[in-house]
Amino acid sequence: MMVAQALAPLGVRAQSAAGLRELRRGVGLFVGPGGTMGWLATPDGVVVVDSQFPMTADTCIASLRERTPAAIQALINTHHHGDHTAGNVTFRPVVRQIVQHERCAIAHRALIQAQAPAAQRGLADVTFTDAWNVSIGDERVSAVHVGAAHTSGDALVFFERANVVHLGDLVFNRIPPFIDRPSGGSIVNWLTVLESVAKKHPDALFIFGHGKDDMSTGTVSDVRYFRDYLTAALDHVRKGIAAGRSQAEIAAVPALPGFADHADLVKNYASPIPLFTLNHVLTIAYQELTTR
Repeated sequence: MMVAQALAPLGVRAQSAAGLRELRRGVGLFVGPGGTMGWLATPDGVVVVDSQFPMTADTCIASLRERTPAAIQALINTHHHGDHTAGNVTFRPVVRQIVQHERCAIAHRALIQAQAPAAQRGLADVTFTDAWNVSIGDERVSAVHVGAAHTSGDALVFFERANVVHLGDLVFNRIPPFIDRPSGGSIVNWLTVLESVAKKHPDALFIFGHGKDDMSTGTVSDVRYFRDYLTAALDHVRKGIAAGRSQAEIAAVPALPGFADHADLVKNYASPIPLFTLNHVLTIAYQELTTR
């Protein structure tokens, strides 16, 4: 998958240095070549968020077994992209249920239908419309659909007692995001989602799907900063449209004022719209603002 391949370099340095990293109250993260994984490991059971790729999923499972022999009660996918779900097939023999939002499940099935039959083992057992939750020991874990943003099937995962929120790809920390418009992604609605997250979880510790260097965790200030980045992108495009400039002219800027830290992740990538670049963000913003 193009998206998964482009994101593969993210997090490799952090994984080699950290492996499983506990944050608090048995909740932690695992950073590797794909979307950041989250986990809860207790004597009563384990919950995992996202699965990266088969090889790193296997490493994560082995590391979790060193922490606790308890069964993996659930694997929750924040959305359907391969760098968050390709490892589902590795988890299948050891997890009791794979959980996805209903739109994520539809998109995931469409994504892997042309792949080898073995990939079908990574499909969800349980889907939900608004929210799903489970209690493990004294921790309550909730998966909540937040509306169209990165895709139309994004969910955040809230570890309530630990006050840790796994945002999946709702935040790309200090790098240009990928907006999956064909899968229902919307920059305009993404702003609403981020503002809602910031209001509901002002004191939480956040896990981000992707971040520059080792910036896979952060606070509400990072959520708002990413919101401001997307706002600046939309404002730039709106001004360009009002001035009568073309899509290519609007997208051909090296950086947004005040956001020089959001450098392009992938340069000269073989795609009609270079992914994980400001050009991609502005191109998608133009399409969203000019298409009914």
